[in-house]
Amino acid sequence: WDPLEFTKDGSRENFLRRRAVEIKHGRVAMYACIGYFVPEFTKFSGDLSPSMGIKFSDVPNGLGAFSVVPLAGWLQIVAFCGLIENTGFTFTQRKSIGIMKDASMTGEKAEPGNYGLGWIGAFNTIKPIPALRQRKLNAELANGRLAMIAIMGMLFQNGTFGTTGPEMWFPGSAFENELGVQAPTGFWDPAGFSSDGDAALFKRRRETELKHGRVSMIACIGYIVPEYFRWPGYLSPSEGIAFSSMPSGLKAVSAMPAVGLLQMILFAGLVDFAYFRADPTRAPGDFKNAGILGVPNGSGPM
Repeated sequence: WDPLEFTKDGSRENFLRRRAVEIKHGRVAMYACIGYFVPEFTKFSGDLSPSMGIKFSDVPNGLGAFSVVPLAGWLQIVAFCGLIENTGFTFTQRKSIGIMKDASMTGEKAEPGNYGLGWIGAFNTIKPIPALRQRKLNAELANGRLAMIAIMGMLFQNGTFGTTGPEMWFPGSAFENELGVQAPTGFWDPAGFSSDGDAALFKRRRETELKHGRVSMIACIGYIVPEYFRWPGYLSPSEGIAFSSMPSGLKAVSAMPAVGLLQMILFAGLVDFAYFRADPTRAPGDFKNAGILGVPNGSGPM
C-alpha cells in the first residue's frame, strides 16, 4: 500500500530506509499507547526530582506531563534516545550510522528493525522457522501501524477533554438515558457536540441522524434490488429510455433525464416539508401520519 508512490523509483535502498523508519515509529507508538494506559493504574513510588520535590505521583498523565516534568528530565530522555540511536542498543559501541540511517542497517546482512535483540528486544531470538518469523514480523508491522493511528487519536482526545481518564473515552452527557445509548460506549459523542446540554439542539441532531439513517437504508436497498428486478416499461417515453436500460449505482445519475432528477427533488421536498413535518410534541423522527416502515397511518410509531 503506497498511495503516494514513494517507492515508484524502485530504489531498494530508499525502500529499506523507509521500512526501518516505519518499524521504529510503530514501536515508539506502541510504547506510547501503553504509556497512556499504565499510569492510570500504577506509578513508580518516590521522587521524580528530589531537588524540586516532584514525585512520580504528582505528574499528570498524557499531554499534561509536558508542563510538569523538569527540563533536566526531558534532556535525560532525549540523551537516552540519542544513545540508543547511536549505538543500536549496545550502549557501548558507537556506530557510524550517518544522517537519516538506522543502526539496524549498518551491517552486511542488514535488515530493517533487526538489532539482534530478538523477540520483544529480550535478548533472545525467534525460533528459526521462516513461516513463524514472517508471521511475527508482519504482526509487528500491523500492530505498529495501528498504534501510530491510535496514539494520534489519544493525543487528540486528551487535548479535547483535558484528561486521560474514563472521561476521555466515554465522556459524560446530559443525554445518557436517551434512545440509542448502548454499551460499551454509552452516549457516544466524541466531538462533544452535546456537552452544552442544550435539549433543543440535541433533538435537532437526533432528527437529522434518524433521517440520514433512513435515507441510507433505502439507498442501500437501491443498490441491491436493481441487480435482480427492474420495473417494466419506460422511464421516459419521450426519450425512449426504458427502466431496463438504466445502469445501477452512480452511473444512473448521468443516464437519467434532468426532468426525472427534478421530479425526485420535488418529491423529496414535498415529503420533507409537507407530509412528514416534525411535531414538537412528538419524539424526534416520530411523524403523526406515518406508521411502521413509513406506511401512512400504519399502526405503531415510525
